[in-house]
Amino acid sequence: MLLLSSSIPLSWGIFCSSQASLNCSFGVPFNHSKLQTSLRFTALKTRATFDENDQNSQASILIQEEENKQPNQEVEESVRVLKNAAKTRKVAAEEIMAAFSVIEKAKIDSSKFLETLGGTESPGRTWMLIFTAEKGLERGRYFPITAIQRFDAAAKRIENGVFLGPLGFLTFEGRFSWKNRILAFVFEQLRIKVGPLNPFNISIKGKDEREPSNKDKDPFFIWFYIDEEIAVARGRSGGTAFWVRCRRVGYS
Repeated sequence: MLLLSSSIPLSWGIFCSSQASLNCSFGVPFNHSKLQTSLRFTALKTRATFDENDQNSQASILIQEEENKQPNQEVEESVRVLKNAAKTRKVAAEEIMAAFSVIEKAKIDSSKFLETLGGTESPGRTWMLIFTAEKGLERGRYFPITAIQRFDAAAKRIENGVFLGPLGFLTFEGRFSWKNRILAFVFEQLRIKVGPLNPFNISIKGKDEREPSNKDKDPFFIWFYIDEEIAVARGRSGGTAFWVRCRRVGYS
């Protein structure tokens, strides 16, 4: 049977001073110096852990920034290669195709591509084809004749032409649609000029009024890079090409 001694009030521990309360537990004296040392050690250990975590976090951020910076540097260098190729036509085909590969893998933000490609007002902007590469980037070459494409973002119109100086030209004109980075198009009109003769037009529109789509049999471009000077895209056949911005070509 458990007996309570009447000589010790049950509420004694409540009225103890803080030191007495600690000493009265099971009647064992309490060592305050050891407690203070232990608390200081715990605080130091916790602070060291926090400092170590902060350092690791900062190191991770720096590593991530370097990793993010590296692709940007590779893209910038690849863009410089293409701009130099457009200017001189002396950059090796292998270097150009390597630049294509870097730019394609970078998955650059395409939100401003259409506006940069086709401007904000009609008749849009014109671009001259510089270099084409086969599917898989195995072989490529500078395009040997003057090929110009005009993109009108405001009117959603496209014009693709080959110009042969005094011999004349051949152009195709039509409409396009844009979704994400894909420009699908259909041609509606053919324009031909031979020598000194006036150009004449041939309608190839037919009865097809649907919106062009890359999911049908319509030709399309997937754009990987567009700035105010150059543009890089892949066609339906899998070949990749790049253009340089140029002045609008006249028809006279």
